[in-house]
Amino acid sequence: MTRTIRRILLPALVGVILFTGCTVNKDIMFKTPTDYKFDVVGDSTAKTLRIQPNDVIQFRLFANDGFKMIDLVSEGGLRDAGFQNRNVFTYYVEYDGVAKLPLLGRIPIAGYTLRDAERMLEEKYTQYYNHPYVQLLVTNRRVVVFPGGGGDAKVVPLEQNNTTLLEVLAHAGGLNKRGNAEKVKVFRLDPSGKRKVFEFDLSDISGLQYADLVMQGDDVVYVQPNAQLATEVLQDLVPVITLVTTILLAISVVRSFQQ
Repeated sequence: MTRTIRRILLPALVGVILFTGCTVNKDIMFKTPTDYKFDVVGDSTAKTLRIQPNDVIQFRLFANDGFKMIDLVSEGGLRDAGFQNRNVFTYYVEYDGVAKLPLLGRIPIAGYTLRDAERMLEEKYTQYYNHPYVQLLVTNRRVVVFPGGGGDAKVVPLEQNNTTLLEVLAHAGGLNKRGNAEKVKVFRLDPSGKRKVFEFDLSDISGLQYADLVMQGDDVVYVQPNAQLATEVLQDLVPVITLVTTILLAISVVRSFQQ
């Protein structure tokens, strides 16, 4: 009977060990081969936020270089705050980068910085107003951050137009103790709808130049976790050790009855 148990026990143990070994470090996403060619950050990429499809834009328009807006503040005070709010409108940048604006109709606006978009719209509104003054604000920007711990991802709203990579990592609580500072990846949509993949080494002071990269809406920041082979193998082997101990105890009990 003992030999039969051993014949069954040994293959079972090997199978369980192999099965549990397949779960080691399965929480690490977006692995790249050693020869993978990451995209290069251009000079224009790091300067400022740009309008892109799916943005929600807060739009304000005044004539005479904004004189009336300033006049309302100085003369009416809080009494006219409700009137000013009625001059704020929200528009949606469609998938093709076009926004439908008053009088102008459908205007391509994606790819512009906020300042450049304001200048472009002011120029177009000169045919309807004297010295038009335009204000734009993107209101729905956010970045998804994986700090490297596996289950601690966060969605960080971009409340400032020039929020940097370092700032969104700080909002997410910094790098997890398991996170690998040498492999900080940023996934970014380009105008064609494809994701560009950047990788930065923030482990020493030379990486400071990348820490100031300005985040764009729908960016994904992924800090690759360090592999924890020994820890996870040990965790996976705990049920196996428990099973082995139980079987050996059962064999010992059976032997004691046979004697």
